Amino acid sequence: MQAAPSYPLDSPSENLVCVSGVCLRRRDFLTRSLSVCAASALGRNLAAASRYSTRVTDLVAESNVVDMLSLPTLNWSLFDQWLQSASAFTHTDFLKLRNSGIDVFHPAVAFEKTDSYGVTRAWLEKWNRLIEWHPDYFVRVAAPGDLDRARQENKIAIIPGMQDANHFRTLDDVDEFYRMGQRLTQITYNSGNRLGSGCKVAHDTGLSDFGAAVVARMNSLGMAIDVSHCGQRTSLDVIAASNKPVLITHSNCRALAPGVARCKSDDVIRAAARAGGVLGITSVRQFVQGGNPVTIENVLNHFDHAVKLTGVEHVGLGSDFDLDPHPSYDIPGLNHSSRIYELTEGLLRRGYTQEHVALLLGGNFRRALRQIWG
Repeated sequence: MQAAPSYPLDSPSENLVCVSGVCLRRRDFLTRSLSVCAASALGRNLAAASRYSTRVTDLVAESNVVDMLSLPTLNWSLFDQWLQSASAFTHTDFLKLRNSGIDVFHPAVAFEKTDSYGVTRAWLEKWNRLIEWHPDYFVRVAAPGDLDRARQENKIAIIPGMQDANHFRTLDDVDEFYRMGQRLTQITYNSGNRLGSGCKVAHDTGLSDFGAAVVARMNSLGMAIDVSHCGQRTSLDVIAASNKPVLITHSNCRALAPGVARCKSDDVIRAAARAGGVLGITSVRQFVQGGNPVTIENVLNHFDHAVKLTGVEHVGLGSDFDLDPHPSYDIPGLNHSSRIYELTEGLLRRGYTQEHVALLLGGNFRRALRQIWG
């Protein structure tokens, strides 16, 4: 596409402040009212309290949720408006992002068959400008500590990245785009490039010599590598060539969606996990299963399958969505801005512990990114 636990009570008689079913100790309420970050967590609870259990809302609020392929909007006309004037992106727009439960967005796209160097520079410049215009709303993630800093300051973390590497004409370009803020790239999109083969190439020739050199340069700089759209051989070659974890930010398990080129084989999922990588499960209908109907239970099946293959430490979220409904590819129940709460509820229903759900919601990707960027 696209292109934790409840608040404990010290004693039964301690005074509580409750709003819309959300209760806090009075001193915690007062402290949080003075804390911007905590006010945000409470606000997210209130936004979802009417639909979800306290267990779900607390778990989302206490987790640092990372969606490793998610854009603030797929409405490009609206995005262009945000870029025309600093006043176009409003506090209402920020609250929509904040109340989704997602703390970290990775808004990557691909520019195939174009002047990819020029348009990629322009894309990253646009994001840098938007973030610089709104320092009270956004943090551009340049280092591991920025993930936590954004949450502490009640801001949205943005990881600048791309879904292709065809803008790397030379090794020096890797350094140039790193200086611009890019911290992740896919090796290929669906088709092939000078680095390797995409998932829709008839004959996957694997990682090229130039691709191996780019992987080495990305490792040395601390730029994360993604193989979500790469072909089977290219994916395995990249994982073998990299001395740092390789991510699959947004894909699914081919074993549950046979014939879907964009999904990953068990071999690739295991190889990525052995090297410390993480698979982000997507909720795009076509990548969940071949035929209809497709429900949230089918999405949860992909979580279960991947966890059985690799353990719970190597699976996360990569929705491949913004926060709006898209009838052509979304799934009922996951076609709205509260989908993180739906997934959390579903994972708990499947028997995952709160600690495991916190890993799936973002802990695993944060661990891998710290290893890569550190």
